[in-house]
Amino acid sequence: MTVLTYLSTQTDPEARGRALGEAFAGGVGGAWLRYEQIFAAGGVDAARAHELGESALHALDGWAPELAAELRGIAAGAGLPAWRVAAVNARTEIMARVRTKTPGECSTAVVLPRDGGAPRTIQTWDWLQSLRDAKLLWRVELASGRVVKTFTELGVLGKIGVNDAGLGVHFNFLQHQDDGLGDGTGVPVHLVARRILDEASTVDEATAIARSAPVTASTALTVVTQDDARTLELSPAGVGVVAPDPDGVLLHTNHFLDPELAEGERLAPEDPDTIARYDELERRRTGLSAPTPEERAAALVLHREDGAALCCHPELGATLADEWETLLTISLSVPDATLTYIDGAPCQAAAVGWSTF
Repeated sequence: MTVLTYLSTQTDPEARGRALGEAFAGGVGGAWLRYEQIFAAGGVDAARAHELGESALHALDGWAPELAAELRGIAAGAGLPAWRVAAVNARTEIMARVRTKTPGECSTAVVLPRDGGAPRTIQTWDWLQSLRDAKLLWRVELASGRVVKTFTELGVLGKIGVNDAGLGVHFNFLQHQDDGLGDGTGVPVHLVARRILDEASTVDEATAIARSAPVTASTALTVVTQDDARTLELSPAGVGVVAPDPDGVLLHTNHFLDPELAEGERLAPEDPDTIARYDELERRRTGLSAPTPEERAAALVLHREDGAALCCHPELGATLADEWETLLTISLSVPDATLTYIDGAPCQAAAVGWSTF
């Protein structure tokens, strides 16, 4: 596996996107082809993916026109129709329309130390192993002067990340009964994460941005600053806000924790692994509160055969749609705006080693 890196210096969104698209044209096109296969396996053919990509782009034009321009720039640089790149950015929204069992992904822990020290964060990014070569670390300089660093996929504008205003975002997939309804798609949840990184410097500002987004799919964005953290559970039914417990610990897997939104929970009844993983995070809170990323990652070494897939590897005979693997393990340092990561699962730390971006 490998994580690509790219440093953008263009402050114009379209130019920034175009340069990235040109630099990784083959990878962006390859990501689209892979997602086209994934969509088709779920019953969304190319014509419908076209419609949904156009719908996502239209929603983005109205909500975040600068991000829409950046997306179009990536498409132009990669030599692709804009709707294809929009469909990749809206892959959560498109897959939400497939009413079949979809495994959960990702486990996140954020701890605010009582002594006022820097937040201690860690998460796994679990996704399809055939997309392991689409991983990208991207540094963006905005016209405002802000610098954003995001871990994402080739062609996708954002996911997990941190900005130099001292705010970070972790990302977990959710499913709600109201997901994927209607003819089109709303603003892609990945781009809600990116806009928060672009514009927010406080948890309250991030919450306001999340509440303003018309979404048609669900996700949990755990936003953290030096002295505050909240998980924003986005869904078409509303936005839930989950606070740390009295010890400053905030955990999340792939089911809703907000009581009202939990009434519409769709994943947990089908895939109780999300509950098992959350319970294991609770049991491992001492390790997850440790001062170093290495110690926190060690607390995530637990496999499905041992009770819960905090450290995820494909099962024997996995199909196109369920080849889940922990492709990255990542910690955010909000004081110095850096991401520290393993290019793989927590159990691979000794073999792979740690890198900082």
